[in-house]
Amino acid sequence: MTPLLQAESIETRRHGASILRGVSLEIARSQVVALLGPSGAGKTSFFRVVVGEEAPHAGRVVFDGVDVTREPLWQRARRGLGYLPQGPSVLFDLTVRQNLVTYARIVGRDEAEVLGLARKVELDGRLHVRAGDLSGGERRRLEIARALTAHPRVLICDEPFSGVDPAGAERIAVMLRDLADTDGVAVVLADHHVVESLAIADQVMLLIDGVVETRGTPREFSAHPLVQGRYLGHWRSGESLPPPRV
Repeated sequence: MTPLLQAESIETRRHGASILRGVSLEIARSQVVALLGPSGAGKTSFFRVVVGEEAPHAGRVVFDGVDVTREPLWQRARRGLGYLPQGPSVLFDLTVRQNLVTYARIVGRDEAEVLGLARKVELDGRLHVRAGDLSGGERRRLEIARALTAHPRVLICDEPFSGVDPAGAERIAVMLRDLADTDGVAVVLADHHVVESLAIADQVMLLIDGVVETRGTPREFSAHPLVQGRYLGHWRSGESLPPPRV
């Protein structure tokens, strides 16, 4: 498959220390790629480079065949590169409907799309609820809908399951997989929820100390000795991973 997004040999430094060392990623339409690793591995730093919040010291980012390494975030967003950041990105004092209408206006979309987006993320029954009164899972689903107002072709998700209960995390995982399978969106996610990530990913990468140590299908990833020893070791205590996608 032809890659829609490519990050090639990305390197970043901060205060003289290397944060990312030659990190590369490719993703095609309708794929889900999971970037896993411990806290401090460099996942958020990598995403900041990909979406245009931070310039790399080496390497390049290519979107749909165009080198966008020096383009700002807003310009990449117009090309179809969406971003779901780790922190809250909703307007807490506005209702669900007002949030979606506001974002639709910002990106120049028809407000009639709001109800469709609300249905897609299963919030059509919560349109008049203040965003600050939503549960963690509902707020995250509203943030996904917010990102979808711009009709992204690639959606970068930094910890989409953070602050969400297990049932809510599974619900969001199904939505992200459906975006890929039904709408053709390429989804890149990073999260500490291993079960949900492996259950929906086509490819998985392990990032440790700014270096991609291994990559492969969820089955290959789960069986890798380094993954078992340094990342999935705690699952040996009796819990089992779900059957991974091949």
